[in-house]
Amino acid sequence: MRYLQRRKARIEIVPMIDIMFFLLVFFIMVTLDMIPANGIGGRLPASASAERLESPQVMISLDAAGLIRVDQQDLSLAQLSERLLAQGHETRVVIAGAESAALGDLVAVMDACRHAGITRIGIATRESGT
Repeated sequence: MRYLQRRKARIEIVPMIDIMFFLLVFFIMVTLDMIPANGIGGRLPASASAERLESPQVMISLDAAGLIRVDQQDLSLAQLSERLLAQGHETRVVIAGAESAALGDLVAVMDACRHAGITRIGIATRESGT
């Protein structure tokens, strides 16, 4: 009467290990910012003489309406200056302005950077023809 004997339940751990490794990789990617952030809504202006710069410490987005964003936060020019003053003088800043952004808005952002003592300012562009 072997079929009436009670069998012990077994816990399969191989699928659980697979899930744990998947979660580990996901959290590492999120922590290291390997998932790309959302860019600005408009197209960057084109440049034939653009050069690659070292990665910036602060990325400032400027849209066509003159809205300034840093790390997904909307800022005024005064708030931008305060934030950059806290970063220090050796901070690398890149301004990513939409192609249709007003030149006056770009100059105002650059003035806020200079007011904060930042001298390493770059402007993000795309390659011409793309």
